[in-house]
Amino acid sequence: MAKHVAVLMGGWSPEREVSLRSGAACAAALEGEGYRVTRVDVGRDVAEVLARLKPDAALNVLHGCPGEDGTVQGILEILRIPYSHSGVLASALAMDKVKAKMVLAASGIPVPGGRIVTRKEAAAGHVLKPPYVLKPNAGGSSVGVFIVKEDQAHPPQELYREDWSFGETLLAEPFIRGFELTCGVMGDRALDVIEVEATHAFYDYESKYAVGGSRHVLPARILPQIYQRVQILSLEAHRALGCRGVSRADFRYDDEAPDGTGLVCLEVNTQPGMTETSLVPDMAAFAGISFGELVRWMVEDATLDR
Repeated sequence: MAKHVAVLMGGWSPEREVSLRSGAACAAALEGEGYRVTRVDVGRDVAEVLARLKPDAALNVLHGCPGEDGTVQGILEILRIPYSHSGVLASALAMDKVKAKMVLAASGIPVPGGRIVTRKEAAAGHVLKPPYVLKPNAGGSSVGVFIVKEDQAHPPQELYREDWSFGETLLAEPFIRGFELTCGVMGDRALDVIEVEATHAFYDYESKYAVGGSRHVLPARILPQIYQRVQILSLEAHRALGCRGVSRADFRYDDEAPDGTGLVCLEVNTQPGMTETSLVPDMAAFAGISFGELVRWMVEDATLDR
């Protein structure tokens, strides 16, 4: 009998739509690989739904809360359903950008400076000397992220919006010019490095998920020693945070900085996108791993106590 896989997608975070797209792509690929698949649009009754389904494994394709912050992982542990990607602690830790930076820095991985601020502080006046970046402390897919340019007289006015849904805690970091680089990890193996060329001001939500919104340059057009350094740091970051399965580390690289000091790790994504425009599937394909093989690997890697 074919293994029964519950593909967890959707949820209620601002990244719901891309999660649904990731989930649809993964579910179709798994069916093509011979699995019995149930698509689960995750709601607050997810524990009840999974207890009733009793799948052999769960492929977690949720982005943001509750699938990327350790919440769903805890439910799956209680229900004893093996699941993909990282466990409770690594998921929660990587989701909190400030705490993740502390762990990465303590492990010798270069991270950008900056400080934590409230939304009220960030809206009232410049919290760093422009140019700088403001981002939600817990979030992904570049939603709620702003680049404050040198010529901006005041912070983004969107911070005052009454329908702001990205949390009251923001991370302010100096803007680092240069290359946007990213590298996936698959188990104990670092994949190749992609240079992301966004057609917009930066690699924002639209650049990530709209067809034509960005160009993935693979392999990245950087010096071989920097390329290898990105791969090494990606694997080290994966291990430092306690990640499992597939993750993806994002970097900025200022090629004008002396002696490679311009390379910094921005964050580690424990639930990287799996849409037709996503980065990890591109890296896997470059390594000779088809999308179906990649998704199969994630399912077969699923365990408990991650």
